Amino acid sequence: MHIRIINPNTTAGMTETIGNAASRIAAPGTHVSATQPDAGPVSIESHFDEAISAVGVLEEVLAGEKAEVDAYVLACFGDPGLLAARELTRAPVIGIAEAAFHMATLVSTRFSIVTTLGRTGIIAEHLLEQYGFRHHCRRVRAAEIPVLDLEEDGDAALVRIIDECRRARDEDGIGAIVLGCGGMADLTDSISREVGLPVIEGVTAAVKLAEALVGLGLGTSKHGDLAFPRPKAFTGRFEGFSHLTPTR
Repeated sequence: MHIRIINPNTTAGMTETIGNAASRIAAPGTHVSATQPDAGPVSIESHFDEAISAVGVLEEVLAGEKAEVDAYVLACFGDPGLLAARELTRAPVIGIAEAAFHMATLVSTRFSIVTTLGRTGIIAEHLLEQYGFRHHCRRVRAAEIPVLDLEEDGDAALVRIIDECRRARDEDGIGAIVLGCGGMADLTDSISREVGLPVIEGVTAAVKLAEALVGLGLGTSKHGDLAFPRPKAFTGRFEGFSHLTPTR
């Protein structure tokens, strides 16, 4: 089984962190590869960043189709380009926010999200509504750290995240915490030890869900809105998307 982790931003260190976390959690026999777009934002902290990064995500899925990847994980908590990516493949495509929400509801009746910035917390609230998990989430909290601080000042960032997780535990009436950034993929054990609650992180959760879907023989439905896009001409910088045809 080959699972491809797509980091929608272009920071190589974060791609490596995400890939290593995914490889550690994967079952024996599961091959994990981690990629990132050639162009786009170095971090994703806004709707604008997400819109730009989504094109790179789609290019990475198309490349994965040629390599016969069995499942894809989109390793940004905004799940940028998720439904469009599902249109391009029969393989499962899992966003890390969606995966984390599902896992959290299996081990608790209420959870809080701890993310990086307040503005990205609002994006997480939109996803909770979209995915139908709003009534499970008590609060979306922000440690107010830029995403790249996870790479550049990791120790200080971890302290702030743990402090916010403790406040969530003590104030929110929850049973679990969801970490709201793909760059936190390697922090679950440290935070759980300090906070004493189950801590769910989306990259590793998505890997296990991907393994389950592939093992069950379940792929993305090609009936209805997730059917392959209708072939058509694209112009200018998107000319390479013209007349797309399924490769498998």
